Amino acid sequence: MSTSPADLIREDIQALSAYHVPDAVGLIKLDAMENPYAWPEALRNDWLATLRDAELHRYPDPQGRHLQAALRRAMGIPEGSALLLGNGSDELIQMLALAVSRPGRKVLSLDPGFVMYRMIALFAGLDYVGVPLQPETFALDLDATLSAIEREQPALTFIAYPNNPTGNLFDAGAIARIIEANPGLVIVDEAYAPFTDHSFLPRLGQWPNLLVMRTVSKMGLAGLRLGYLAGPTDWLTEIDKVRLPYNINVLTQASAAFALRHRAALDEQTAAIRTERATLFDALANLDGITPYPSDANFILVRTAPGRAGAIFQGLLERGVLIKMLDGAHPFLADCLRITVGTPDENAALLEALQAALATA
Repeated sequence: MSTSPADLIREDIQALSAYHVPDAVGLIKLDAMENPYAWPEALRNDWLATLRDAELHRYPDPQGRHLQAALRRAMGIPEGSALLLGNGSDELIQMLALAVSRPGRKVLSLDPGFVMYRMIALFAGLDYVGVPLQPETFALDLDATLSAIEREQPALTFIAYPNNPTGNLFDAGAIARIIEANPGLVIVDEAYAPFTDHSFLPRLGQWPNLLVMRTVSKMGLAGLRLGYLAGPTDWLTEIDKVRLPYNINVLTQASAAFALRHRAALDEQTAAIRTERATLFDALANLDGITPYPSDANFILVRTAPGRAGAIFQGLLERGVLIKMLDGAHPFLADCLRITVGTPDENAALLEALQAALATA
């Protein structure tokens, strides 16, 4: 007797669509919040020399101890905080979900937010609770969030700081109230930490249920797929038990440790992106039919005139520019597009293409 996927695959998984990554070959790629700058040639040569010593015939250090030490030095991880490495933040979210998974348990986050909180909760058999942000402003609704926490008693609460896809920072005092009121773990996701001056990392230890999650992707190392989770040792010791062995490969460990020794070069690129963000925001604000939202990340969310987002997105694509289409992703994101901050030349090309797309949309 033959068996089909419909016989074995969970119905809720069958109902999903796989995470879609559009083909960007030949396009100006401003859809995925990547650092647009390559490494300087001299730094690239030094990196390649470092990789010559990588022992590809051996399994990597399971805990990535050398890399952890480099992260502690470069990122200012507080003394006494444990560290856990993941194959990107996605794997860390998955570890957290698997570690607490039990029928009826809840994952809470703020919507619209990072889609992987919802997806991974589903994968792990957890119920997802999304608390709506304030419409139009995307500010955190503290009363609604506290009410949801009291009602749902979540095991995990994820707060993106700054938020993706809206780019705004929530009030730090409100987040503190959420941590204090929470019966479970609160994970402050600081994926965009290089582009803001605000962080909960120095406040680790202030609350026993606070964890801070970050990634090196946005600072120019997206291809390495490396995330890290910091927090109390007793929590991370338990979460580490669901980590797959050797999850951070030899080349990622060597490359990330090398990059962190040369963080000044990455910081220069981050500073350039922050400068370009301000320039791009001002230019977008001067376009009729485009309303940009202030951002503490390396992207800018914009709202178009009603019903024009799809035509503008397609018009940019036809002119060789790929951005992120968000219209339809959430009711509050109607008519919205998300634009990654590129190089000055890429941003100039975007603005020229956007003006042409607006004229014909």
